[in-house]
Amino acid sequence: MKKWMRFASPLIVTCILLSFAFRPKEVKVPEALKVTKPTEVLFPKNRTVFSTAIVAPPFIGSSYIGFKEALAFKESSGDYFSINTLGYLGKYQFGIGTLQLMGVHDATNFLNDPALQEEVFQTNIARNKWILRRDIKRFEGKKIKGTQVTESGMLAAAHLAGAGNVKKYLRSYGRYDVKDAYGTSIAKYIKKFSGYDVSEVLPKRNPKVSKI
Repeated sequence: MKKWMRFASPLIVTCILLSFAFRPKEVKVPEALKVTKPTEVLFPKNRTVFSTAIVAPPFIGSSYIGFKEALAFKESSGDYFSINTLGYLGKYQFGIGTLQLMGVHDATNFLNDPALQEEVFQTNIARNKWILRRDIKRFEGKKIKGTQVTESGMLAAAHLAGAGNVKKYLRSYGRYDVKDAYGTSIAKYIKKFSGYDVSEVLPKRNPKVSKI
Protein backbone atom coordinates (compact mmCIF):
# COMPACT_ATOMS: atom_id res chain seq x y z
CA MET A 1 0.00 0.00 0.00
CA LYS A 2 2.80 2.38 0.96
CA LYS A 3 4.58 1.45 -2.28
CA TRP A 4 1.47 2.28 -4.32
CA MET A 5 0.99 5.62 -2.58
CA ARG A 6 4.62 6.49 -3.26
CA PHE A 7 4.10 6.16 -7.04
CA ALA A 8 0.52 7.55 -7.18
CA SER A 9 1.05 10.69 -5.12
CA PRO A 10 3.14 12.59 -7.73
CA LEU A 11 0.56 11.75 -10.41
CA ILE A 12 -2.33 13.04 -8.30
CA VAL A 13 -0.47 16.26 -7.48
CA THR A 14 0.33 16.81 -11.19
CA CYS A 15 -3.33 16.37 -12.19
CA ILE A 16 -4.47 18.87 -9.54
CA LEU A 17 -1.94 21.46 -10.72
CA LEU A 18 -2.89 20.99 -14.38
CA SER A 19 -6.57 21.45 -13.60
CA PHE A 20 -5.81 24.88 -12.07
CA ALA A 21 -3.56 25.84 -14.99
CA PHE A 22 -6.28 25.36 -17.69
CA ARG A 23 -9.22 26.79 -15.75
CA PRO A 24 -10.25 30.02 -17.57
CA LYS A 25 -9.85 33.10 -15.49
CA GLU A 26 -13.04 35.08 -15.12
CA VAL A 27 -12.76 38.46 -16.88
CA LYS A 28 -15.11 41.27 -16.00
CA VAL A 29 -16.13 43.32 -19.06
CA PRO A 30 -16.48 47.05 -18.40
CA GLU A 31 -20.00 48.41 -18.96
CA ALA A 32 -18.76 50.80 -21.63
CA LEU A 33 -17.55 47.89 -23.77
CA LYS A 34 -20.65 45.69 -23.51
CA VAL A 35 -22.84 45.33 -26.64
CA THR A 36 -26.43 45.97 -25.62
CA LYS A 37 -28.05 46.63 -29.06
CA PRO A 38 -27.44 45.76 -32.75
CA THR A 39 -24.71 47.79 -34.40
CA GLU A 40 -24.27 48.80 -38.05
CA VAL A 41 -21.71 46.73 -39.92
CA LEU A 42 -19.52 49.06 -41.91
CA PHE A 43 -18.39 48.05 -45.41
CA PRO A 44 -16.60 50.16 -48.00
CA LYS A 45 -19.38 51.41 -50.27
CA ASN A 46 -17.00 51.91 -53.17
CA ARG A 47 -15.89 48.31 -53.15
CA THR A 48 -17.51 45.92 -55.64
CA VAL A 49 -17.48 42.24 -54.82
CA PHE A 50 -19.59 41.03 -57.75
CA SER A 51 -20.38 42.93 -60.93
CA THR A 52 -23.17 41.97 -63.33
CA ALA A 53 -23.33 43.73 -66.70
CA ILE A 54 -26.89 44.37 -67.86
CA VAL A 55 -27.40 45.13 -71.52
CA ALA A 56 -30.50 47.09 -72.25
CA PRO A 57 -31.75 49.09 -75.16
CA PRO A 58 -31.27 52.86 -74.95
CA PHE A 59 -34.36 54.75 -73.81
CA ILE A 60 -34.66 58.07 -75.57
CA GLY A 61 -38.41 58.45 -75.32
CA SER A 62 -40.85 58.43 -78.21
CA SER A 63 -38.90 60.86 -80.40
CA TYR A 64 -37.58 59.99 -83.85
CA ILE A 65 -34.15 59.35 -82.33
CA GLY A 66 -35.82 57.00 -79.85
CA PHE A 67 -37.48 55.20 -82.77
CA LYS A 68 -34.20 54.82 -84.65
CA GLU A 69 -32.28 53.54 -81.63
CA ALA A 70 -35.01 51.11 -80.57
CA LEU A 71 -35.20 49.70 -84.08
CA ALA A 72 -31.40 49.45 -84.31
CA PHE A 73 -31.24 47.66 -80.97
CA LYS A 74 -33.77 45.12 -82.18
CA GLU A 75 -31.90 44.62 -85.44
CA SER A 76 -28.29 44.42 -84.25
CA SER A 77 -28.06 45.60 -80.63
CA GLY A 78 -26.93 48.91 -82.16
CA ASP A 79 -23.72 47.49 -83.65
CA TYR A 80 -22.56 49.31 -86.79
CA PHE A 81 -20.22 46.44 -87.71
CA SER A 82 -22.70 43.59 -87.34
CA ILE A 83 -23.27 40.98 -90.07
CA ASN A 84 -26.01 38.43 -89.41
CA THR A 85 -26.19 34.84 -90.61
CA LEU A 86 -28.08 35.91 -93.75
CA GLY A 87 -25.55 38.56 -94.74
CA TYR A 88 -27.51 41.63 -93.62
CA LEU A 89 -25.20 44.46 -92.70
CA GLY A 90 -24.69 47.14 -90.10
CA LYS A 91 -26.61 48.79 -87.31
CA TYR A 92 -29.95 48.61 -89.14
CA GLN A 93 -29.27 45.31 -90.97
CA PHE A 94 -29.62 46.26 -94.62
CA GLY A 95 -29.52 43.75 -97.45
CA ILE A 96 -27.45 44.26 -100.59
CA GLY A 97 -30.55 44.82 -102.72
CA THR A 98 -31.82 47.67 -100.55
CA LEU A 99 -28.38 49.27 -100.47
CA GLN A 100 -28.28 49.28 -104.25
CA LEU A 101 -31.69 50.98 -104.34
CA MET A 102 -30.23 53.71 -102.12
CA GLY A 103 -27.23 54.11 -104.44
CA VAL A 104 -24.69 52.17 -102.34
CA HIS A 105 -22.71 49.50 -104.21
CA ASP A 106 -19.72 48.91 -101.93
CA ALA A 107 -20.78 46.73 -98.99
CA THR A 108 -17.38 46.89 -97.29
CA ASN A 109 -17.32 50.67 -97.37
CA PHE A 110 -20.90 50.76 -96.07
CA LEU A 111 -20.10 48.46 -93.15
CA ASN A 112 -17.12 50.57 -92.10
CA ASP A 113 -18.85 53.95 -92.37
CA PRO A 114 -21.36 54.67 -89.55
CA ALA A 115 -22.26 58.07 -91.05
CA LEU A 116 -23.17 56.39 -94.34
CA GLN A 117 -25.29 53.84 -92.48
CA GLU A 118 -27.25 56.61 -90.80
CA GLU A 119 -27.81 58.35 -94.13
CA VAL A 120 -28.97 55.11 -95.75
CA PHE A 121 -31.45 54.56 -92.94
CA GLN A 122 -32.80 58.09 -93.31
CA THR A 123 -33.03 57.71 -97.09
CA ASN A 124 -34.76 54.34 -96.90
CA ILE A 125 -37.34 55.43 -94.35
CA ALA A 126 -38.18 58.48 -96.48
CA ARG A 127 -38.67 56.15 -99.44
CA ASN A 128 -40.90 53.79 -97.44
CA LYS A 129 -42.96 56.72 -96.20
CA TRP A 130 -43.56 57.79 -99.80
CA ILE A 131 -44.69 54.30 -100.78
CA LEU A 132 -46.99 54.05 -97.74
CA ARG A 133 -48.24 57.64 -97.75
CA ARG A 134 -51.82 56.74 -98.73
CA ASP A 135 -51.95 53.75 -96.37
CA ILE A 136 -50.70 55.90 -93.49
CA LYS A 137 -53.62 58.27 -94.01
CA ARG A 138 -56.08 55.40 -94.38
CA PHE A 139 -55.04 53.07 -91.57
CA GLU A 140 -53.38 55.22 -88.90
CA GLY A 141 -55.41 54.97 -85.69
CA LYS A 142 -57.34 51.88 -86.79
CA LYS A 143 -56.98 48.52 -85.08
CA ILE A 144 -55.87 45.33 -86.81
CA LYS A 145 -55.87 42.13 -84.76
CA GLY A 146 -56.31 44.17 -81.61
CA THR A 147 -53.28 46.41 -82.25
CA GLN A 148 -53.64 50.10 -83.02
CA VAL A 149 -51.86 50.96 -86.25
CA THR A 150 -49.48 53.92 -86.08
CA GLU A 151 -47.21 55.57 -88.60
CA SER A 152 -44.06 54.51 -86.75
CA GLY A 153 -45.27 50.91 -86.55
CA MET A 154 -45.89 50.84 -90.31
CA LEU A 155 -42.45 52.29 -91.08
CA ALA A 156 -40.74 49.81 -88.77
CA ALA A 157 -42.61 46.94 -90.42
CA ALA A 158 -41.58 48.26 -93.83
CA HIS A 159 -37.96 48.18 -92.67
CA LEU A 160 -38.48 44.54 -91.70
CA ALA A 161 -40.45 43.19 -94.63
CA GLY A 162 -40.61 45.89 -97.29
CA ALA A 163 -43.26 48.55 -97.88
CA GLY A 164 -45.09 46.39 -100.44
CA ASN A 165 -45.70 43.61 -97.90
CA VAL A 166 -46.90 46.14 -95.32
CA LYS A 167 -49.44 47.42 -97.83
CA LYS A 168 -50.74 43.87 -98.32
CA TYR A 169 -50.92 43.35 -94.55
CA LEU A 170 -52.91 46.53 -94.00
CA ARG A 171 -55.26 46.08 -96.94
CA SER A 172 -56.01 42.48 -95.95
CA TYR A 173 -56.55 43.60 -92.33
CA GLY A 174 -53.86 41.25 -91.11
CA ARG A 175 -54.73 38.16 -93.11
CA TYR A 176 -51.58 38.57 -95.18
CA ASP A 177 -48.70 38.57 -92.70
CA VAL A 178 -45.17 37.58 -93.63
CA LYS A 179 -42.25 36.75 -91.35
CA ASP A 180 -38.54 37.16 -91.79
CA ALA A 181 -36.11 34.24 -91.66
CA TYR A 182 -35.97 34.47 -87.86
CA GLY A 183 -39.75 34.31 -87.43
CA THR A 184 -40.50 37.99 -86.78
CA SER A 185 -43.77 39.10 -88.37
CA ILE A 186 -45.15 42.38 -89.70
CA ALA A 187 -47.80 42.33 -86.97
CA LYS A 188 -45.11 42.08 -84.28
CA TYR A 189 -43.20 45.11 -85.59
CA ILE A 190 -46.36 47.19 -85.98
CA LYS A 191 -47.14 46.52 -82.32
CA LYS A 192 -43.58 46.79 -80.96
CA PHE A 193 -42.77 50.12 -82.62
CA SER A 194 -46.09 51.89 -82.29
CA GLY A 195 -46.43 55.39 -80.91
CA TYR A 196 -43.14 57.00 -81.90
CA ASP A 197 -43.09 60.49 -83.38
CA VAL A 198 -41.71 60.14 -86.91
CA SER A 199 -43.30 63.30 -88.26
CA GLU A 200 -39.90 64.81 -89.09
CA VAL A 201 -39.38 62.15 -91.76
CA LEU A 202 -40.45 63.60 -95.10
CA PRO A 203 -41.64 61.21 -97.81
CA LYS A 204 -39.40 61.12 -100.87
CA ARG A 205 -39.82 59.35 -104.16
CA ASN A 206 -36.81 57.25 -105.18
CA PRO A 207 -34.28 59.06 -102.97
CA LYS A 208 -30.54 58.33 -103.15
CA VAL A 209 -27.81 58.88 -100.61
CA SER A 210 -25.43 61.77 -101.21
CA LYS A 211 -22.48 60.27 -99.31
CA ILE A 212 -20.89 57.68 -101.60
